[in-house]
Amino acid sequence: MSGKAAGHAEPQEASEGEGPGGASGARGGPRTWVRRWRGRHPGGARVVSVSVTVLAVALVVGALVLPNTVVGLGPAKFTRIPGEAVIGAAVLLALPRRPRVALAAVSGALLGATTVLNLLDMGFNQYLGRPFNVVLDWSLFGDAESYLEDSLGRTSTLAAVTGVIILVLLLLVLTALATVRLANLLARHNGTATRGTLIAGVVWITCSSLGLQISGVPIASDRTATALRIQARRVSATLKDEAEFRKVARVDAFGNTPGSQLVPDLRGKDVVFTFIESYGRSAVEDPIMAPGVDRTLDVRTKALAKAGFHAKSGWLTSATYGGSSWLGHSTTMSGLWISNQQRYRTVMASDHLSLTEAFEKTGAFDTVGVMPGVQKGWPEQKWYGLKKVYNAFQLGYQGPKFSWSTMPDQYALQQYQERVHSRKPAAGKSRMSLLILTSSHQPWAPIPKMVDWDRLGDGSVFKGIQAAGNKPADVIADTSKSRQEYGKSIQYSVTALTQWLERYGTDDTVLVFLGDHQPIARVSGNHASRDVPVSIVAKDPKVLDKVSGWGWTDGLRPAHDAPVWKMSSFRDRFLRAYGSTPHPRKG
Repeated sequence: MSGKAAGHAEPQEASEGEGPGGASGARGGPRTWVRRWRGRHPGGARVVSVSVTVLAVALVVGALVLPNTVVGLGPAKFTRIPGEAVIGAAVLLALPRRPRVALAAVSGALLGATTVLNLLDMGFNQYLGRPFNVVLDWSLFGDAESYLEDSLGRTSTLAAVTGVIILVLLLLVLTALATVRLANLLARHNGTATRGTLIAGVVWITCSSLGLQISGVPIASDRTATALRIQARRVSATLKDEAEFRKVARVDAFGNTPGSQLVPDLRGKDVVFTFIESYGRSAVEDPIMAPGVDRTLDVRTKALAKAGFHAKSGWLTSATYGGSSWLGHSTTMSGLWISNQQRYRTVMASDHLSLTEAFEKTGAFDTVGVMPGVQKGWPEQKWYGLKKVYNAFQLGYQGPKFSWSTMPDQYALQQYQERVHSRKPAAGKSRMSLLILTSSHQPWAPIPKMVDWDRLGDGSVFKGIQAAGNKPADVIADTSKSRQEYGKSIQYSVTALTQWLERYGTDDTVLVFLGDHQPIARVSGNHASRDVPVSIVAKDPKVLDKVSGWGWTDGLRPAHDAPVWKMSSFRDRFLRAYGSTPHPRKG
């Protein structure tokens, strides 16, 4: 020890397992056992020490260069030189022991937290087509837990959630410990470390200046610093957007339109708006899913035509992707681009006119909603202008759940028929209904099958179908199978809806149905659009004549080159097409 007291010499501080003055040894604790083991097995101790150091380097460097997308992963991304490591090494070398250890521990924990955010970005990009928002997205974890519980069961969900929490805590602790270990290693070999840091800095600057790359990936990396800047900008933009969107939501082209001037051309009609879960453009155009879905759309177009119904179809670009269906619903109905939870809360608390409320405001329509996916209080009912809403527990279903979906779409439609559609509205009124179908919700296992409409009863007929279907875990783990089963689920939902219309629709029925968003990226692809099909179906030719100028495709399958509009434009286009007169309300 060169005559210096233990605990004061620089080399002593880095000695693993020893405390100041050998106090731990006096107590015969774990550190004494480690010291004795080293003395007995010096070769093994060196191997363990080197291995731990290598793992620490791999963990810290890997965390510093980790991309935030699954498609960004690749060996070349982990061969870069992280500039943050060079700067960090220089700072740590200049500090005395205590500040160095403290800074290393805090920096390591922050690096662990940044890594967690990167992993969240990966998941959100893969499932929702966007990065994680640290201000708004924490509430979505509750929905994710509910989805897992419905898909995999309570026990598996608890195990998964517990595992995730443990992994996050381990990541924070291990990155902190790894950074402290490397900081002590630098201090123990001060001269070598200083020269190495200078060389690494020169190499980093040279590679950055010359733009040197490996397999198209820059050798000089500042990934973590960039990620932190992006997160800061994202937080700032989110807070700014909240204030700006409130102003936007107060402006409404039809906000002051009297009820007598809203949808006059649909008076006397039986109007049904229906969202089909995850019904996206990929279902119609993807090589794996499209053949079956397109065949179904063509068959159902012909069947409806035989029953006297005709359709026009186009594309809408959804405000969401892979999930958060309520954003797609509210964007369509509000005429506003509702792309995050804060915007959604703002609109739900406002008096901005929804398309469904426009019908209620006329005084000429009864308004009702059928929501088999709603399993708790739904205060949004007021904003949607629905006088009556049937949730999952009010439709008399006694059959099994199909993963997340509480009941098959066919059953929900039959209940809508029996409880609502078959009954006459109040005297002198028509009816406007909002239905949200759920059978095509991921994980697309098991999928219901169509049964005879007269045999639906209380839904018990589906027990055998559910038991014979695929297990969610089997489909979730297989990308090819997920895509195939997703396509089948869309075929089922479209068939159920159009068979209901064929069977129960009247001369006055007007059906508007569309998707809420594309399925997750694992199914739709990493570069898929956000487009969803939308169709208007009616017997009365005057209904479709009103939208003849839209350029939509005849039938239920929109052409590839059919017009594509933002989903937020649908409300105003629809209101204008059916005779509504704008009376703007300004903010």
